Amino acid sequence: MSQALAQPYQQLKRAWESRPQDQEKCGQLLTQLKLGLIEAGLLFPQSSANTSDLEITREILEIGAFWSIRVKDISSFDRYYAQLQTFYTDYAGTLNASPREAPLQGLNLLRLLTQNRIAEFHTTIEGLPSSSLSSPYIQHTVNLERWLMEGSYSKVWNARKEPLPGYEQEYGYFMESLMGTIRDEIASCGENAYESLPLNDAATLLFFNSPNDLLQFAQQASTPLKLLRK
Repeated sequence: MSQALAQPYQQLKRAWESRPQDQEKCGQLLTQLKLGLIEAGLLFPQSSANTSDLEITREILEIGAFWSIRVKDISSFDRYYAQLQTFYTDYAGTLNASPREAPLQGLNLLRLLTQNRIAEFHTTIEGLPSSSLSSPYIQHTVNLERWLMEGSYSKVWNARKEPLPGYEQEYGYFMESLMGTIRDEIASCGENAYESLPLNDAATLLFFNSPNDLLQFAQQASTPLKLLRK
């Protein structure tokens, strides 16, 4: 890899691993590196590309995918994840396996669940290699989807305590989004089932720790919650 790419790559690794993390610096370096990867022909590689360069390119894109979740830019996550598919599929037999592949696959599946894209979720599962299906990152998300279809929302709620090891922040972001989808569904059904509910009961029904959390949710909800009463 050229010095023009090697230096910002090392800077990105240091910025990503630093605590507290400088997300703005990571974003700047990712932009610089993506431009350099395009110029070097590595973002859309040819078969003649150096294996070491390809693995570094893959790592940069993986960091970009995780960074996108941390800054809550899901469109950016989608782009990084799409660009990674070449490295995960076309070069699967050429590159050393990445320890970040299965976590990213699990996070992508979780993203589909949060957006209620169930058909695409199943299509994505079917397209994964059999070796990936046994991964706890994939199995956990498959369990979440089954519980959602069963209406076992309490199991989804309890699963928040079992984050993907090493990726708690990314997992937590999508789980909170998924709980928002569940709460909207419960609130909609609850308005048909109850004329009104005390705040404490409604908070329990919607998996909130306190009535104040429920009231904050009600203020931000896309439709007003008519079933609440003090």
